[in-house]
Amino acid sequence: MARDGGAPQHNVYNANQASHHQAAVSLLGFLGTAYFWNETFQNWQSEFLAVGVFAVATIYLRQRGSTESKRVGAPYDATGS
Repeated sequence: MARDGGAPQHNVYNANQASHHQAAVSLLGFLGTAYFWNETFQNWQSEFLAVGVFAVATIYLRQRGSTESKRVGAPYDATGS
């Protein structure tokens, strides 16, 4: 199914249903559709990937001695020095 910019996915789903001459579903009914779960998990997957990459990069840079990071065990006011 094609996505429609900023339109709520419930509306996109019902527009697709109408184009295939099928009945529209309620919001509660939409929560049980495979379309809803597919879109939800795709969004969560990209969010977890972004956060995971950020966490790994942060750990790597801290361990590499980034000039923006304080040494492990140093007081918090020692950041950047």
